[in-house]
This record gives sequence, structure tokens and C-alpha cells, in this order.
Amino acid sequence: MEISHGDSSPSTKIVLYSYWKSSCSWRVRFALRLKGLAYKYKAVNLAKREHFSPEFEKLNPLHFVPVLVDGSVVVAESYAILLYLEDKYPQIALLPADPKLKAINLQIASIINSSIQPFHMLGILKRIEEMCGPEESRSFAQSNIDKGFHCLENLLQKKSGRYATGEQLHMADVFLAPQIAVAADRFGVDMSKFPTLGRIYEAYKLLPEFHDSSPQKQPDAEN
Repeated sequence: MEISHGDSSPSTKIVLYSYWKSSCSWRVRFALRLKGLAYKYKAVNLAKREHFSPEFEKLNPLHFVPVLVDGSVVVAESYAILLYLEDKYPQIALLPADPKLKAINLQIASIINSSIQPFHMLGILKRIEEMCGPEESRSFAQSNIDKGFHCLENLLQKKSGRYATGEQLHMADVFLAPQIAVAADRFGVDMSKFPTLGRIYEAYKLLPEFHDSSPQKQPDAEN
């Protein structure tokens, strides 16, 4: 299912395959907004299993969103997409030039990408619910988010400014903003336990790019 989003003129060559509720897709939408890059939005309804269609399987045999198509280039997985965008469109860089600061941003992104988000993927939680019930599924997600957030809170206490690693938005923020939103709104994580993360999140909520990329603002959003 294709839905135009932003500038859908013929000159727009970036296409994003996305699902409105996907936090991984949200990362890429947020980054595209921050970089000022126009793109065409192609909605993939995971609830209707559209990610298992033959068309989508050609783009990503793992059947995960997001997928970004830029001309002849096809990139799956949000982390790879964001690194591709940094190389191809270096304007408004999301990775700082300073090696130490860059490493911290990549560390935060890796923690979220590898040690938090996979534990609340729809397929994982659905399987746990089938085996153990809905309460166990929700508890599993909450406990893993809490573990990851405790790590991030300790990591950022002395490194953050207005945003995760200073006064400028960087890659860490692109990963943090959707993750905190999902944790608080979808899984009811108590953010008062993580004051640094909570303060940073309040700063994200003031950004138009954050709101424009949020799930509720997407053309395939459901009430």
C-alpha cells in the first residue's frame, strides 16, 4: 500500500517502507526530517501481514520494516539505513566529528538497537503471550526496557546536555526518542526512575521533527 508523504514530486527518489507503530521505522522518519530530506512513504501493514508479500520479500527477506530505497540502492534495518543516510547525505550530520563523542552516540544506538528494542518486538511478545499469557508478555518487555534504561541513565548522567550527548541532536537522540516514547506510552514504564532520560525526552517533545515523524502523524495511523 502506497501513501504519499511529504514531497511526492517526481524528483523525490527516496522511498521509505514503514509501519506507523514501528519504533525502528520512527527512527528513520525522525532522521529524514532532521536532515530535511523529502521522501515517499509506502505503508506496510504488519497487522495484515503485508510484510510477507512477495513484493516486500524482494526488498527484505527477513520481512522487517523499515526498508529504504534510494534510486537503485535498497537498504534494510534502521541502523544500516541511518549510516547510509549519513554517508550519502552528510548535510545536517547526525554523527559528530569528534571520535569520542561519535563512539558514545554509536554505543547508545547499539544498546537500543540490540539490547532493548528486540525484546519488545511484536512477534516475540505475541509468542510469549501464546505460551504464558498477556501479563507475562508485558512484564517481559518492561523488565528488559528497565534494564536497558538503567544502563542508558548511568551512561548519560554526566554526558547529556539539552539532548543525549550535548546541545546538538545526534544519532543517539534518533534512537532514544522513539524508544522512550514506546516505553512510556505503550508499555507503561515509569520514567521517574530515569530522570536524565525523562528530561531529554521533554526536549524532544518540543521539536517539530519529532512530532512530524511520530506514529500518530503518519498517513497509515489508526485511531
